[in-house]
Amino acid sequence: MDQTHPSPREAVVLRGASAVWAALPITGRIELLLATRPRLVAAADRWVRKSCQAKGIDPDTPAAGEEWFTGPYPLLRYIDALTRTLTAARDGRDPLRGTRFTARPGDRTAVRVLPFDRYDRLLLNGFRGEVWLAPGVDEAAARASAGRPVDTDPGVCLVLGAGNINSIAPLDVLHQLYAVDRVVLLKLNPVNDYLAPVLEEVFAPFVARGFLRITTGGAETGAALVDDDAVTAVHVTGSAATHDAIVFGPGPAGAERKTRGRPLLHKPVTSELGGVGPTIVLPGPWTRADVRYQARHLAAQKLNNNGFNCAATQVAVLPEHWNAREDFLDALRDALRSAPARVAYYPGAAERRARAAAGHPGAELLDDAEVPRTLLTAIASDTDADAFRTEFFAPVLAVTTLPGRTPQEFLCHAVEFCNSALAGTLGANLVAHPRTLRDLGPRLEEAIAELRYGTVGVNCWTALGYVLPYAVWGAHPGHTPTAVGSGIGSVHNALLLPHAERTVITGPFRPFPRSVLTGQWSLSPVPPWFVHNRTAHTTGRLLLAFAARPTLRGLNAVLTSALRG
Repeated sequence: MDQTHPSPREAVVLRGASAVWAALPITGRIELLLATRPRLVAAADRWVRKSCQAKGIDPDTPAAGEEWFTGPYPLLRYIDALTRTLTAARDGRDPLRGTRFTARPGDRTAVRVLPFDRYDRLLLNGFRGEVWLAPGVDEAAARASAGRPVDTDPGVCLVLGAGNINSIAPLDVLHQLYAVDRVVLLKLNPVNDYLAPVLEEVFAPFVARGFLRITTGGAETGAALVDDDAVTAVHVTGSAATHDAIVFGPGPAGAERKTRGRPLLHKPVTSELGGVGPTIVLPGPWTRADVRYQARHLAAQKLNNNGFNCAATQVAVLPEHWNAREDFLDALRDALRSAPARVAYYPGAAERRARAAAGHPGAELLDDAEVPRTLLTAIASDTDADAFRTEFFAPVLAVTTLPGRTPQEFLCHAVEFCNSALAGTLGANLVAHPRTLRDLGPRLEEAIAELRYGTVGVNCWTALGYVLPYAVWGAHPGHTPTAVGSGIGSVHNALLLPHAERTVITGPFRPFPRSVLTGQWSLSPVPPWFVHNRTAHTTGRLLLAFAARPTLRGLNAVLTSALRG
C-alpha cells in the first residue's frame, strides 16, 4: 500500500469526530466492538498468512503459531474483554465483581487477572496473573474507577505502529479510543504495512464513523503527521532514539535540546520502547530434565519472532555459585542451536548483530544463518558492557554471573544489578525451582516489588502479560521525556483499572505431565510460545476458533493439540 498521510481536510474531519466519540454513549461504543469482532474472525486466517509470507514462515509449520498468538488472537481477546467491562459498567454492575484482591509489599494492592474465567483455568492451568496498583491505591479506589476511561483526554492521537508484532498497533488503537477517549490516526510501520487492507476491513465500523484513519508511509510521513495541527497527542512503539527524535528532533541539535530539556514537540507523548530484558536464573536442586526444559524456556524468550521482540530476553543472569551453571549453559547452547531456522526479516538485524559480536571477542556463533544466533558469555557484571545498555533487537543473547551463596543472597544482587546496570524497565523474568520459591517465602514478593519493571514473570515469560487482555503492558512508571527508558504510560488494561503499576505473572516450573509426577499441580503442557513446540501453529489456529465461538468440542481440540506440542 503506497499511501501518504491524509490530506489536511481528512485530518480536520478526524479532529471533528473526536467530539462525537467523546459524546458517544457506552452502548454505542459496545456496538462498535461487537461489529468489529466478526470481521476480525473472518480476516484472521488471511492476517496470519500475510504475516507469515512477510516474515518468511511456512504457514503450515510450528513457527506460524507465533503469528496467531501475537496477531489476531490477542486482539480478539481484548475486544471481548473490553466488551465485558463496558457491558458491566453500562448495566450498573461492578466490572471487578468476583475479582480477588490481595495485599502486596509497599502498601500495594494486587488485582487478580488470571485466571479470569473458567476457560483460563483450563487453558492456562497453573498460571496466575495480577495487576499491582500503585502504592496507596486500595480496593475501594479500584472498584470506584474501573470500567471508565483511565485518562480522559479527547482529541486525535497519532499512533505510530510497531513493525514487529502485528497486534501492537490495533491494540494501541483500541486503548486510545476506550481508555483515553481519543480518536485515532494510525500510521503503520513500513515493515508491516502489508496489513493495512486487513486492518481497514477489520476496523471498518470505526473508519465509517470517522473515529479511525489508517495510513502508511516512512519517516517523512510520520514527521508530517506528528506536526499536523489536527493531531493532539502521539503514541509510539519503537526505540528510545525514535522517541527522542520525535520529541526533541533528530541529530546533534536534538541531542542538545534533550540535554537542555527543551522539546520541539509540545503535545502529550506516550510510548513503549523496549529495552534490555533480563532473565534471572536462581540456583536450586534442578534435575537434568529441569535444566533442559528451562534452557529451552530461555531460548524461546530470545528466539521467539527471531529476537525481534521488545519483550525478548537479552541478558541471562546466572549465579556464580551453582553446581548446575555449566550444565545449564551447555543446555542453553543446544537449545539455541536446535531451534528451527528463521529468516531475519527485520531491517538492520545483520548490522546490529555484528556490532554486538564485535564488542565481545569471545562471541559464539551457533549457526550459519545470514544473521547467526550469537551467545555472548563471560561478560563481567561490573562493566558498562554494550549488552547491558543497548537493545540488540536480534538473535543475540548475553550471559553474566553474580555472587551469592544462597538463593536469597543471589536474588538481592540480581535485583540491584537489573535495576542499576540494565537499560529499560519493560519486563524481567525470574526462573526458580518450587523448593527455592518456598524457601524464599515473603522475600520473593519483596524482590518483585523492588524490581523496577512493568511486567515481572516468575517461571513464565513476561510476553504472556502482553497477550492477557486484563493485564497492563508498559514500562515501569516514572520515566520522563528526557529520560524515557522503556517508555511513558501503559496500554491494554481491559478492566480500565486506575493507577496500575505493573503486571506480575507466575507459571509452572515444569510442564505436564512431569509437573504432576513431581508434586506440582499444573496441567499445562509445553507452552505454545516455545520455539521447539511442535504443534504451535495448529494450537494457535484452534485457539482463535475457540475464542471466536467457545464450545466443548473446540476446547477439546485446543487441549489435544497443546498436549502434543
